[in-house]
Amino acid sequence: MRVRVLGAGVVGLACADELVRRGHEVEVVDPAPGGGASYAAAGMLAPTAEVWHGEEALLDLGLRSLALWPAAARRWGVALRPGGTLLVGRDDADLQLVERQAALLARLGRPVDVVGGRAARSLEPRLGAGVAGAALLPDEGSVAPREVVAALLDRHRARLLPAPSGAPVDRTVVATGIAATGLVRGVRGEVLRLRSDDPPERTVRGWVHGEPVYVVPRADGEVVVGATSEEHDAPPVVTAGGVRRLLEAACRLLPGLDRAELLEATARDRPATADNLPLVGPAGPRWSAGRADGGHDTGTGGRETPGARDTGTDSDTGADGDTGTDGDTVLAVGLFRHGVLLAPLVAALVADHLDHGHVEPALDPRRLDPRRLDRRRLDPPPAPPHRHPTAPAHPHPTAPAHPHPTAPAHLHPDGDRP
Repeated sequence: MRVRVLGAGVVGLACADELVRRGHEVEVVDPAPGGGASYAAAGMLAPTAEVWHGEEALLDLGLRSLALWPAAARRWGVALRPGGTLLVGRDDADLQLVERQAALLARLGRPVDVVGGRAARSLEPRLGAGVAGAALLPDEGSVAPREVVAALLDRHRARLLPAPSGAPVDRTVVATGIAATGLVRGVRGEVLRLRSDDPPERTVRGWVHGEPVYVVPRADGEVVVGATSEEHDAPPVVTAGGVRRLLEAACRLLPGLDRAELLEATARDRPATADNLPLVGPAGPRWSAGRADGGHDTGTGGRETPGARDTGTDSDTGADGDTGTDGDTVLAVGLFRHGVLLAPLVAALVADHLDHGHVEPALDPRRLDPRRLDRRRLDPPPAPPHRHPTAPAHPHPTAPAHPHPTAPAHLHPDGDRP
């Protein structure tokens, strides 16, 4: 089967890799690969730390994907960092949030022990003296998303294109993150990268006077600190208030970070759906925008890919104008905070759907009525600057030469930005 994957972040590249592995002919379209949310992501593989009230379905999905990560990491040649997640409460009120998380996990069959401050510091000696307590989630870990993107790009460089090739395809997989407009809303996240000579031994996340924060160490001494969370309509930018809150919270939990070097501050949009669950599966007739409202041919038989709009880039592939069928388009969008964790599972589900027609009920895009989502048309964005306004003055060596603010240029943000 000939498949076009739109989007070359972690999710799109993982889908492409799995499809190639199963024998499909694949092209990947993205003018700025890895420049969206994957560029900012911390890479926590933390399904139990991420689960929250009202989002219990994500625990099973996260655990299934976590089990796929070791084999995926071996194939891609990237390292996983084990050690678990330490969920920390700075004061007694914060510890109540840890206890609430532990109670939810116990109800879901994943009991964990909450310990006091002294025991917490024995688990992570770099914690501050005033920490009230913590819970260790031992089966979790992390991965460096920029390394994952780089490894997958190396594997599929010959398949990567800045715009559709114009060749006819049987299916299109939409993995465009925030550019899947009309399907997702924007939730801005600000993330810091530090360099420390005394980083924590494992991922530390928790609350400091009610402010959530996480600290993810890398093997080279880099430490990722995040993340703010704000729903908004404007482009994502780093704010002074966001940087201040993150640094204050991180340094209250881990005082040694006071001496760390600040390397980078980044803001990206997380693509969230109406129910905060991903959309993985057939687009279905209710998502088909048709061509009457200015849609452009993406090479899927003349029918517009949901969420694809013209941004001044010519995306017309010269196909024959046939209207095609709704099954031509498969979605892999709306992964919100969980894109890196869920990438192997989403890739498998996309390939399973193309191979066998399987659809995961909890993630079926047809579960949502599009009338619940904001379908407002935004004006086309201006041409991207030489450097993204939120990028560091001296970009990280692995940063794209032209960091992409959100999504492939030929896919117009036609709704709320994540």
